[in-house]
Amino acid sequence: MAVNGQKNPETGNCYSQEIKDKKTYSVHEIAAILQISKSKAYELCKQPEFKVVRLGRTIRISKASFDDWLNNLL
Repeated sequence: MAVNGQKNPETGNCYSQEIKDKKTYSVHEIAAILQISKSKAYELCKQPEFKVVRLGRTIRISKASFDDWLNNLL
């Protein structure tokens, strides 16, 4: 299932089964899913609702915490 026909900014591939199987999202993926800027996505990552893992300069957001947050908004 593609997410609004968006392409993965890191691989250039369409979102599909790979999104469902992931445990984390990148900031770029969150920006694409929500159709917001990268800077706005970085701001969201600072919210305490998100479980964030930092690996050097790389930020990964727990898919479960992001999905829970999004579902509570809807």
